[in-house]
Amino acid sequence: MKITCSQNALLNGVNIVSKAVPSKTTMAILECILIDASKGEIKLTANDMEMGIETVITEGTIEQPGIIALDAKLFSDLIRNLPKSDVTIETNETFQTTIRCENAEYKIVGKSGEDFSYIPVIPRNQPLIISQFTLREIVRQTSFSISDNDTNKMMTGILVEITGNHMKMVALDGHRISIRVIELKDSYEDKKVIVPGKTLNEISKIINGSIEDMMEIYITDNHIIFEFENTTMVSRLIDGEYFRYEQMMKSDYETRVRVNKRELMESIARATLLVKEGDKKPIIMNVENQNMELTSSSFIGSMKEDRTVEKEGKDIMIGFNPKFFMDALRVVDDEEVNLYMLNPKAPCFIKNEQETYIYIILPVNFSSVK
Repeated sequence: MKITCSQNALLNGVNIVSKAVPSKTTMAILECILIDASKGEIKLTANDMEMGIETVITEGTIEQPGIIALDAKLFSDLIRNLPKSDVTIETNETFQTTIRCENAEYKIVGKSGEDFSYIPVIPRNQPLIISQFTLREIVRQTSFSISDNDTNKMMTGILVEITGNHMKMVALDGHRISIRVIELKDSYEDKKVIVPGKTLNEISKIINGSIEDMMEIYITDNHIIFEFENTTMVSRLIDGEYFRYEQMMKSDYETRVRVNKRELMESIARATLLVKEGDKKPIIMNVENQNMELTSSSFIGSMKEDRTVEKEGKDIMIGFNPKFFMDALRVVDDEEVNLYMLNPKAPCFIKNEQETYIYIILPVNFSSVK
């Protein structure tokens, strides 16, 4: 094989497919990036057996067709540090690979591309068309609530539900729930699948996030496929029935608080200055009349701050994990937010009137806080 392409195009392709290179695996071939120039185009592929990504480099020439698998980390580091010029990659029958760029020349050992696990070819149905900006935003506004503990596979995924011309994403970790609903331009067949959180986080890093650039999403019984520009990502779905989060969606509340989002975030941030990372110290919200008193204490010291709010209903004193509250506020774009609370032991709802976003945060016991 002998190919030539620009360093920038090659590096961009490597950065895209590297998202699917496993950090740990017993299969050495999966630690590689496949360069396939056997079918008239230069295609890079990586696959961790749960998620696979392939992208085509259009800015290149094939002098001799072929295929090679190269160690992903070495290849990525090498390409990243080459001059911004044309790169030539040449291999021989023993898989020795020569990489040249201007005055630099590297010789590394590759592996047979025939042993590589290609991403599966999956029949496609009607594509769901969505802008890259919209997908990135809806993932950003929900994915922080997925669990990083693999003991419960469901909690590491995001529920994606298509109903007519609406898409809903739901993520939860046992302490909070994030729900985001968007309206689509067209109507689609109803679907309800659980997509690995890793898949959605990685695709949101790859896409450029432009509102003009669209992408196609195909959902099958076992896989979800993302296609955009010259890149395809295929991921397995998580099998099973998602949690019945609807049971927590009761609209009953006895206290509604409207508050400036930025000011509330700043108050919570100041309160957490006295709490070391890892300490499970809550922030206490004591709402009386049109005032919210925020307090926090630890062995370092204590803090109290008053914040003017608009309150409807009963006074309430309730405690929360400050990080969970900040995570939700951070992704809300509204200038003011509404907090709905029933009692100190019931969840707090942060939502807008249209319920295009709903963040549910479970309270914590603060009886020991003085």
